[in-house]
Amino acid sequence: MKQETREAVTGRMRKIAGQVAAVERMVDEDRYCVDVLMQIAAVRAALDRVGKILLEGHVETCVTQAIRSGKARDRDEKLAELIEVFSRFAHIGSR
Repeated sequence: MKQETREAVTGRMRKIAGQVAAVERMVDEDRYCVDVLMQIAAVRAALDRVGKILLEGHVETCVTQAIRSGKARDRDEKLAELIEVFSRFAHIGSR
């Protein structure tokens, strides 16, 4: 993983941890359900953004290297991984 990707993900994950803690406080404080749900949606969106950053980094590094290597097995493994990641990330298929 590139250092800039690691730093971006780490920073975002710290913010997300704070958001999750805020949701927990909201529940403890018996806040209005819709407000809690909106914060949960914000956390999910933030996690999706982190996933996108990681996916972009993976394609730029690991997948690109596998394709450039000329090794069919490496390429096929990375492409199979991408299909699996896309199906899970896009909420397609079974979980």
